[in-house]
Amino acid sequence: MSHQEKVRNTLRQATAEGLLGHDRPVAGFIDVQGVRDSVTALHAAFAPVPDVLHAFAVKACPLVPVLRLLADTGMGCEVASPGETRLALAAGFPPERIVLDSPAKTRAEIADALVRGIALNADNLGELDRIDALRPQDSRSVIGLRINPQVGGGSIVAMSTATPHSKFGVALEDPGVRDRVHEAFLRRPWLTRLHAHVGSQGCPLPLIAQGVAALHRLAEEINARVGRRQVTSLDLGGGLPVNFAGDEVTPTYQDYVRALTDTEPALLDGRYGIVTEFGRSLLAKNGFTAAVVEYVKTSGGRRIALTHAGAQVAARTVFMPEAWPVRITAHAPDGTPRTTPVVPQDIAGPLCFTGDVVAHERPLPELAEGDLVVLHDTGAYYFSAPWAYNSLPRPGVYGFLHREEAVTFAMARAPQTMEELAAEGGARHADAFLARFDAAARP
Repeated sequence: MSHQEKVRNTLRQATAEGLLGHDRPVAGFIDVQGVRDSVTALHAAFAPVPDVLHAFAVKACPLVPVLRLLADTGMGCEVASPGETRLALAAGFPPERIVLDSPAKTRAEIADALVRGIALNADNLGELDRIDALRPQDSRSVIGLRINPQVGGGSIVAMSTATPHSKFGVALEDPGVRDRVHEAFLRRPWLTRLHAHVGSQGCPLPLIAQGVAALHRLAEEINARVGRRQVTSLDLGGGLPVNFAGDEVTPTYQDYVRALTDTEPALLDGRYGIVTEFGRSLLAKNGFTAAVVEYVKTSGGRRIALTHAGAQVAARTVFMPEAWPVRITAHAPDGTPRTTPVVPQDIAGPLCFTGDVVAHERPLPELAEGDLVVLHDTGAYYFSAPWAYNSLPRPGVYGFLHREEAVTFAMARAPQTMEELAAEGGARHADAFLARFDAAARP
């Protein structure tokens, strides 16, 4: 079944069941079988490597049912905060299959990981000093050091993490730093992993491969310097770009592996255990967001469809449209594709600021009140970063599975109720300021 057929059938069933419509004017959907297929492709690409941990980047989709699905497929997970660690544990990932990365780990966060046996990558040499003080002798945690190979950036600066001035990792090419890294490993026999992440969307495969090859060279240097095989595993990060222009999955995980081995043939020969941290590439094309068109109007000769999908669900697209464009399709209220004449239209969101537009002058079948718009390829990051501007409730997110013509749904995140929204805004404490400060403020 093609992607477009899945979307059409999913919308038809979702509107029939009331998951999407005037009472619930925006919702997210995740293709469960598509996620499984993506994981299968990842495992197949790395099949020749004897020791691999594929750790899903929780930040890409921090929904526990999604994480539980990934755990069931044999994935581990990468976390970057105490909250993400909690989600990973709630999803059932064993601590030894969790990798903690963050540039600002607190002492409490480090200590907790070390006690649980969660692997962690120190972001800097100062963090190694903290680990020295906190590490129990019987800790089972694999501990690594994150390196910035400083190989440069891709087309999206904010997504490039191996630039000369990146906030992440130890800047390997700065004067004297390489020797300090060697010394750090010499002093710490328990330091056995190296980590690097060049960047994600906008970073081409040759650039990613160049950074990973630098990591491999450093591991060889360190092992030669200490006179034994101390570095036993390499964490390659994630970063496989996603094709947001069409349905085709490109580049593939096979393309990624080929780029790595072409640049450094010894990288995946089995001498080092390998960790990956993919997120967007596993989930993006397996999810979409659908929203109701509330009004259609013309302003200055331009047709504008006012929908319920704006910056609250697509912040990156609204604020960085050149870097994060989304494909949009037009559908009738029952989910069938619109076949009206194609005209340029702005697809605007519900928020109270002018820039809340997900697509400008996009040629689409002419939309009308009650129609649906679909934002494609939103399975990663779009469900993980809802924006609370205008106090709009977070939409529901649903997993779906197709069996022939039937579509079955399971809830990943319930639509936020108005009562929950009010509680989040401090409704329980409505009188707190008056009760505590009113008497003191009066003359």
